[in-house]
Amino acid sequence: MSDNLDGLYSLVVELRAIESGNPPATLGRALHALVLNWLNLANPELATATHDLAVSPFSISGLIGNRRPNEVKGGDCFHLKIGVLDSQLIHPLLTGLTQWAMQPIILAKFPFLMTRTYMIHESHPLANVSSYFKLVEAAGNQSLIELTFLSPTSFKQKQEIQTFPLPELVFGNLQRRWNNFAPESLHFPEIEWQGLVSAYELKTHALKLEGGAEIGAQGWIRYRFPDPEQAKIARILAEFAFYAGVGRKTTMGMGQTQFNSSTKPKPIKR
Repeated sequence: MSDNLDGLYSLVVELRAIESGNPPATLGRALHALVLNWLNLANPELATATHDLAVSPFSISGLIGNRRPNEVKGGDCFHLKIGVLDSQLIHPLLTGLTQWAMQPIILAKFPFLMTRTYMIHESHPLANVSSYFKLVEAAGNQSLIELTFLSPTSFKQKQEIQTFPLPELVFGNLQRRWNNFAPESLHFPEIEWQGLVSAYELKTHALKLEGGAEIGAQGWIRYRFPDPEQAKIARILAEFAFYAGVGRKTTMGMGQTQFNSSTKPKPIKR
């Protein structure tokens, strides 16, 4: 594990159902509270400060796993992905996970047991360790950027909710989060994004949260950046999206994002 001060981490926590039943389809608030509880076990002051931040240093997925048609059975396996954008949090979080150990985890009155934690990509496809410097160093010249939104994704635009991932909303949102947590020497200047949408296959989906259903886009979208410098920054931010998530409520399961790094983008279905 890297001790560098600009580290980026994607942890995957494996949870197994203790009994059969029907947990809610979405558990955004419960999972957010669970992550803060793990942090609180190791460092209560840090947990409180993290909770109060205007821009969260975490992204948290929903409960990932294939649910049975009728009910979850005891022993069924699920995963929780936690993106960590501030390396100062990683050791307290891992300490809290260790201290929690074999205690049951109750999510909306449904019991789970934590069985494993993954942190390197070789152990789980959603786990990884990187850094802000590594993302910058690895950036190449690529005018086409393709992202897949794995969970409903939406944005605040002029006090309204926008469900279509316009390039200025996606990359503007990522840039703000990058500048909040990256070392100051790597901050990007204000950018008037000139990206274009060249292709997409998106559908709107609802994510039921405690405050009501949130509508967002899921699927893939391809952006084109005619300006080479913007294209380079967009490529860096696209890689960052795996850890940060994109858009609103990224600590509640929304905005989970994957950069499609293949040089051969998906064909468009006719």
